[in-house]
Amino acid sequence: MAIADSHGLPVAVGVTSASPNESTLVEDTLQRRHVEALPERLIGDRAYDSDGLDERLQQNHGVELIAPNRCNRRRTQDGRSLRRYRRRWKVERLFAWLKNYRRISSRWERHARNFLGMVQLGCVLILLRHL
Repeated sequence: MAIADSHGLPVAVGVTSASPNESTLVEDTLQRRHVEALPERLIGDRAYDSDGLDERLQQNHGVELIAPNRCNRRRTQDGRSLRRYRRRWKVERLFAWLKNYRRISSRWERHARNFLGMVQLGCVLILLRHL
């Protein structure tokens, strides 16, 4: 899981197994951020649409979560904040940049700690390229 800023540069990364839902990993990834300041808003896809996650992020961290509503839920966000959702392609651009590194695109590392180190090294290279 990765969190990117408004330019698509990495702010936080985390590596876990494939089984847990991403919405349960948001707070843990926020704790592992590379920068000191917390983001004001997080943009996620429909999987992040959860009242519990909204409340926890707002109360504990002061972060507004922007995610489109799932089809089986009532509307909880107005159209103004959802217009920011169109900028989610910048986060996807970060994943495309990380896939340029062969060690990350095909996970050769057996242990999660080693793979996290490779992902962090890829993030450092991306940040250095954009200085």
